[in-house]
Amino acid sequence: MSPEARREDLIRAALDLFGSRAPELVTVDDIIARAEVSRPLFYRYFSNLRELQVEALKTVTEGLIDGLAGLEEGPPETRLRAAVRGLIDVADHYRAGYVALLRSGSVIATSETDAAIDEVRNRAVELILGALGVSEPSPMLLLTLRCWTAVVEGALLSWLQERSVPREALDGWLVDQLTVMLSATAAHDSSVPQMS
Repeated sequence: MSPEARREDLIRAALDLFGSRAPELVTVDDIIARAEVSRPLFYRYFSNLRELQVEALKTVTEGLIDGLAGLEEGPPETRLRAAVRGLIDVADHYRAGYVALLRSGSVIATSETDAAIDEVRNRAVELILGALGVSEPSPMLLLTLRCWTAVVEGALLSWLQERSVPREALDGWLVDQLTVMLSATAAHDSSVPQMS
């Protein structure tokens, strides 16, 4: 196995473990057992556990950005539903990692992971602006979209922990939230487009 492939294998092992428990509860021993490698081999690729945790969580954020990129053709609402479904899929796949990324006070949080989360948020805003055909958004529209991304993050955190809402209803409900928020904003800013 090439060095890059081995490194990716260790990250995959960590992410697999994050699927069943919080990243801060996963040890080096857990990871080397899952990856079927020795401790010295682990330390050849990562100087410590924290470095691997950060790299693994950056993989989650890259997956979220890739999930956002999965736009379908059609009207803005259809395209955004597909993007939100992509986010839900990635958040669900990396449940514990996603929760650790967004949970306030997580021991895994670093300036690097915070920057990666901001990149996901910014990509979500860009995606919506593109779907709406807006190249120069007003400050109020930007504020609305940033608030909506916070709604999505909060909803996904709750859904991942409680599963009280059927998955099939989640994407439509979140896009409907955006539609209502845009309507409310348009009442205060005539430059704000409506979803159609």
